[in-house]
Amino acid sequence: MDWSSSGITTWFRRHHHHTKLRVVGILILSQLVSLTLALLSLTSSVISQKFGVYAPLTQSLFVYASLALVYGTILLFRNQKPLGFWYWYLLLGIVDVQGNYLVNKAYQYSSITSVTLLDCWTIPWAILFTWIFLGTRYSLWQLSGAAICVLGLCLVMFSDSEVGGGGGSKPLLGDVLVIGGTLFYAISNVGEVCESKTIYLKLYDYRRREADNI
Repeated sequence: MDWSSSGITTWFRRHHHHTKLRVVGILILSQLVSLTLALLSLTSSVISQKFGVYAPLTQSLFVYASLALVYGTILLFRNQKPLGFWYWYLLLGIVDVQGNYLVNKAYQYSSITSVTLLDCWTIPWAILFTWIFLGTRYSLWQLSGAAICVLGLCLVMFSDSEVGGGGGSKPLLGDVLVIGGTLFYAISNVGEVCESKTIYLKLYDYRRREADNI
């Protein structure tokens, strides 16, 4: 590598350019995920309210089957075992399925707007659980932003509790189901973070011991 001033400047520009492209790619992928989730929410609302079909567990079956097919095939092809304990994955899977069941069930009673907005309750739950179990510390600005979000979500519930508010047959019941679902979502997400950190520490310790042996 050229360690002259011009060489370092050229390397920095290339590295900065690749970093920007990576950030743009992540933003595009995240928007595609958001679009997919919005389409799934719209489909769930139409199925339950327009056609009267209530199958919250069946609606999630295709998603979990696709994940198992794709990533299970990759693990078998690589002849690779899961890095974590199998029962931990099973527990997180059960929790995530329960969250999806409650949220999809909520479309039977509430409007798509209320369900989509109240789905953001996952954020306050995640903040609480990461603070308790992971020791994460948040700044005053972060907590203030979360408090404003919670206030807005409470206003959504208040509007649904009024007569004729929110849409759906039992909007308040639907809101409670969504909040219950977000609780399971947060448990699943925080559990995944805990497991990822455990796996990372195991890999780090393994590589450190290998380096010491060399």
